[in-house]
Amino acid sequence: MSVQKNTIRLVRKSAEKKLLFLPHAIQQMSRPDRMISTSDVHRVIKNGELIEDYPDDARGHSCLILGYGDGERAIHVVCSPKEDYLAIITAYLPDREQWEDNLRKRKNK
Repeated sequence: MSVQKNTIRLVRKSAEKKLLFLPHAIQQMSRPDRMISTSDVHRVIKNGELIEDYPDDARGHSCLILGYGDGERAIHVVCSPKEDYLAIITAYLPDREQWEDNLRKRKNK
């Protein structure tokens, strides 16, 4: 099994147990220009695509998932699978100025 498939499997398995929204995630999701719901995050985790993997993150293994929320708007979710839950580190609407057209690759500066 590829590393990416294994990571997304771990993410979804952790998410089945519980989602834990960290304070930063709640703050970012609640911004008036974003208003990302918990159901949006659930949908991204369930159906999204892993686009970046951070196995050596100081917070523990984490990754970036691209998915689509209500109204099919693109959402990026950074999360970290734990044994008993999935930690949602942040969620945001990707800026097309910073991401390639497909929102899967960062633009080179």
